[in-house]
Amino acid sequence: MLEVADLNAWYGKSHILRGVNFRVGAGEIVSLLGRNGVGRSTTVKTIMGEVEPKGSILFKGKQIAGKKSYEIAQLGIGCVPENRDIFPGLTVRQNLLLGMKSRKGTSGRESRWTMDEMFGMFPNLGVRADVAGGALSGGEQQMLCMCRTLMGDPELIMIDEPTEGLAPKVVEQVGLLLQEIASRGVSILLVEQKLTIALRISQRLYVMGHGQIVYEGTPASLMHADAVRREWLEV
Repeated sequence: MLEVADLNAWYGKSHILRGVNFRVGAGEIVSLLGRNGVGRSTTVKTIMGEVEPKGSILFKGKQIAGKKSYEIAQLGIGCVPENRDIFPGLTVRQNLLLGMKSRKGTSGRESRWTMDEMFGMFPNLGVRADVAGGALSGGEQQMLCMCRTLMGDPELIMIDEPTEGLAPKVVEQVGLLLQEIASRGVSILLVEQKLTIALRISQRLYVMGHGQIVYEGTPASLMHADAVRREWLEV
């Protein structure tokens, strides 16, 4: 589904990504782990065309490096940024409607997701459907941001730190939603700092350090890689 090879990116003269390589298969949940500042969020932004890339980014076998963000979104890649980027002055319902590209998804088939399903999975959003997004709690805003992205029916969704600052009960809801997304054939690239959720729901994971991939494996193999966790993940 997504293949990244020798990906480099800069902020000004600062070389942030240094030859990043990874892949995400169809319907697979892959986590990108690492401490703050190692380049995980920059990787997502570079794939989405927000940062100029140097290297190869293949989506469904086609090169997307250098395309505009809206072009990449139209191809079927959704992105949930870490800043819970909703429209605070619009209601929950209006936010979701803005995420809906059409009755049919990016592939031309009937969309996997409806507004009623969003409200079914997250009853709090249904109850507050006509409340302004800015009046929601942090957890509700995160749910709204994820649901709005799903309304565009992406085939791959990249989610940056979805559990940051959330209560344990809401974190559990996020985990269940990610598993439901994958069960419908949507690939997920999950950027996370918390090992707990990544180890529980991922098929594979990558660890980043100093702008590079320093480890690739399964949750089970990482649990036995004590040296990797000490050097690249633990505080």
